[in-house]
Amino acid sequence: MSSQMLSPIAQRFEQLKQEKRLALMPFLMAGDPDLATTSEVLLSLQNSGADMVELGMPYSDPLADGPVIQAAAARALAAGTTPGKVLEMLTSLKGQLNIPVILFTYSNPLLNVGMEAFCERAAAAGAAGLVVPDLPLEEAERLSPLAEQQGLDLILLVAPTTPADRMVRIGQRSRGFTYLVSVTGVTGERAQIETRVEGLVQELKQSSAVPVAVGFGISGADQVRQVRSWGADGAIVGSALVKRMAAASDGQIAEEAGRFCRELRNAAD
Repeated sequence: MSSQMLSPIAQRFEQLKQEKRLALMPFLMAGDPDLATTSEVLLSLQNSGADMVELGMPYSDPLADGPVIQAAAARALAAGTTPGKVLEMLTSLKGQLNIPVILFTYSNPLLNVGMEAFCERAAAAGAAGLVVPDLPLEEAERLSPLAEQQGLDLILLVAPTTPADRMVRIGQRSRGFTYLVSVTGVTGERAQIETRVEGLVQELKQSSAVPVAVGFGISGADQVRQVRSWGADGAIVGSALVKRMAAASDGQIAEEAGRFCRELRNAAD
């Protein structure tokens, strides 16, 4: 497939593969503490070596999220953040933000707007992909072609508890990359990543051509190195970044996010 045919996410992975580098993919919650800060943080992460960014759309019942990201979503909702406002903020960064942005949302907000309309709006705002953690595979199979028509990759998740045959199906249907959840349970920092994840990375890579990125539970540089040594293509860091941002003083949030991103970048190379 020529690079013209590849999605922005696939292009980025292809480039990193040639450079023998791990994709660094920070996650942040849009609107935490407000959308003006979110746009500053996105640009700071881009300037600090992030390859892609996963942008959470705050939702009141975030089943997959641990306490740190749930608290971030609650702060964002309290600040009046809505999916529409998140997309407006993203639109305002066109021409400045050049790394792929992957929207992380739940199926309820998506179904409220309608799958097709949501994909159209997300693509128009400049998003490159979607992650919908509570969307069953069967629904994902309906959403994926609608997303693809708009140039969006629908990224599917695999967990350590996913049965092997289903894992193969997910790996074959995921676009952009497959999101390998490294822990059983919700997001959050972990002192150790479950070692069986190493085997799962290899299994996924054998059954599907799309890259594999590991997320949930990566809290710092050591774990980014570990994920890299296992042969994964990307590392997603969420709770650890969100926590650093929440602890930073006003006016220092984007700077603190950039500093942490540079630490992770050094580990990813």
